[in-house]
Amino acid sequence: MDARLKPLFTPWKIGTCEIKNRIVLTSMGGTDLFGWMEKNHFDKAGARFLMEVAKNNAGLVLPGCQPVYNPMFGQWLHKNKKMYQDLKKWMPEFHKTGARLFVQLTAGFGRSFAVSELMEKLYVNPALRAASKPFMDLDKITASASASPNRWSDKVPSREMTVDEIHEYIEAFAKSAKLLRDAGVDGVEVHAVHEGYLLDQFTLKYVNKRTDQYGGSFENRYRFAAEIVKAIKWACGEDFPVSLRYSVVSKTKGFRQGALPGEEFEEVGRDMEESERAAKYLQDAGYDMLNCDNGTYDAWYWAHPPVYMPENCNLEDVEHIKQYVDIPVVCAGRLDPRTAAESIAAGRLDGAGFARPFLADQQWVTKLMEDREADIRPCILCHNGCFNMGHYKGVPNDQELEDSLHLARCAVNAETMQWSRHRIQPTRSPKLVHIIGGGIGGMECARVLKLRGHVPVIYEKTDVLGGTFIPASAESYKGKLRDLLAWYRRQMDVLKIQVHFNETVDSLERFGDEPVVICTGSEPRVLKNVPGHERMVEACEFLNGASVGQKVAVVGGGLTGSEIAYELALLGKEPIIIEMKDDLVSQHGVCLANSSYLREWFALHNVPVYLETILKEVRGDAVVCQTRDGKTLSIPCDSVISSAGYLPKPLPAEKRKNTYLVGDCRKVGNLRSVIWGAYETAMKI
Repeated sequence: MDARLKPLFTPWKIGTCEIKNRIVLTSMGGTDLFGWMEKNHFDKAGARFLMEVAKNNAGLVLPGCQPVYNPMFGQWLHKNKKMYQDLKKWMPEFHKTGARLFVQLTAGFGRSFAVSELMEKLYVNPALRAASKPFMDLDKITASASASPNRWSDKVPSREMTVDEIHEYIEAFAKSAKLLRDAGVDGVEVHAVHEGYLLDQFTLKYVNKRTDQYGGSFENRYRFAAEIVKAIKWACGEDFPVSLRYSVVSKTKGFRQGALPGEEFEEVGRDMEESERAAKYLQDAGYDMLNCDNGTYDAWYWAHPPVYMPENCNLEDVEHIKQYVDIPVVCAGRLDPRTAAESIAAGRLDGAGFARPFLADQQWVTKLMEDREADIRPCILCHNGCFNMGHYKGVPNDQELEDSLHLARCAVNAETMQWSRHRIQPTRSPKLVHIIGGGIGGMECARVLKLRGHVPVIYEKTDVLGGTFIPASAESYKGKLRDLLAWYRRQMDVLKIQVHFNETVDSLERFGDEPVVICTGSEPRVLKNVPGHERMVEACEFLNGASVGQKVAVVGGGLTGSEIAYELALLGKEPIIIEMKDDLVSQHGVCLANSSYLREWFALHNVPVYLETILKEVRGDAVVCQTRDGKTLSIPCDSVISSAGYLPKPLPAEKRKNTYLVGDCRKVGNLRSVIWGAYETAMKI
């Protein structure tokens, strides 16, 4: 082990609970023990994931947050006693790993509940609202500290919770915690003063406008969270540890308005001065640990950092707040293990929180300890598999129901939380399998085929593996994507997979009846109807090193175009975005944490964005566009980058048997669709 990492592997205590090391798996929706957005039950998939993490040297394990009141079917967590009995049977096996388990409990989402288009339809129609109430009572689910707008939808406003409802929740926390303690759980964590969830909404002045004992003064706004820990301690005993999930600073300018790193702004939520006071107040109320980051749902990129956020983005604020308490403090949020270890060694931090890295590779801590970092499959901070709640103008959360019900899956690891359908099964009839294309899809397919016992052979037309993922990972801030590319190339070497470089396959006849997997990717959509289109630089050409001028028009404001514009600005150039839709990154499957960062960054840095604008002509010194109202607009620029999307480019296979299409050559998608599709194809052969 790297000596710099050793502070991470020292013991510590939370209250009277001893923890073997400082590595904390922080909660993620979907890794729950009692199910997620479904009937309450002991969740075997969640338990399997948590057990795998515990076996691989995590010190403290926190399952996904469990609402004490389940939004689906109106279930109170403390009422289904059987699932606690199942948990009690499972806990001895978990404890054999040496890890400790704290179950995170939450009051829910309030105004942050991710409303979908279907929910909007249910809510605005009185008859449908009444009919849906038994399985989804939106009026109760979205209730907040005060009447306020929903984060995702203007059509489903939040009402003010009653005092009786507040007391009902407090009682539910205590009852649930008592059942968990009796089942052998080591502690609980209250998801309270964090991320703009329901309990946090009570603490934040821009949301809480109450005039009763739960609003107004500092003590009143923090009363809900304080009464919960007191109730838990009364029910479970003072020696039962209770952690608090805590956002140090809200980083919020207003409803649906976050504040970016380095931005000067007026805080409407919890500023550092209030946080210093709140941390001490909550400690004195009875909390035994603060598990910290920053942000709210209005500034979601702090709690769920995309690749654009700086590494260790929350650490400085968390280290600061530790000075004001005597209980352990944990930091989470794109944390670098070596930086965390240094902070722990210096006494500025007690524990290091990690979440998404465990989705990408449940064994990453073990590999870290064994000096096998090159074998760690990296998280690339994409949110494609784990948390792809998307939102853009006129559209609330567009996440598919399947994804809403099954969070915590992983774009780069098809097996995570999908073991019932994605698991390596040895083949009974090994075959020679020809793979045309050495991009990510081709390499994933080859990897799974080899692990099953087949003999895959890759034919790559260039002299390097990676395909379009090479330009996709080229931007300066995409180091994690380049790490993934390196991991895949290493897997080809470790598994001794044969690769033919500089070999173009034009016909499949040479392979006879042997299986062939076509992974030839896609080709750029060329705007041939636009005069002067030949002057444009295609997106991948730019990412592969093509030079551009100072003032660059980017045609296409989807994710790729927006990321290119972001890179251009980081390089000191002057990007201009031209997008025909009414919002940037208005595409399915892109997490709001990612898209809101880009939209707000462009606004902060005065990057010109022309929405509902169509490119009509490319000239030597300008682009000519047409606005929504039919006006002609000439925009001066030195260069033009086309990011108009891609079209499948499969190798003609006619009706050949034993031929499979994988990735973008089948249907243009994202990295998740490529990797999962490649995995599933390899399992069919």
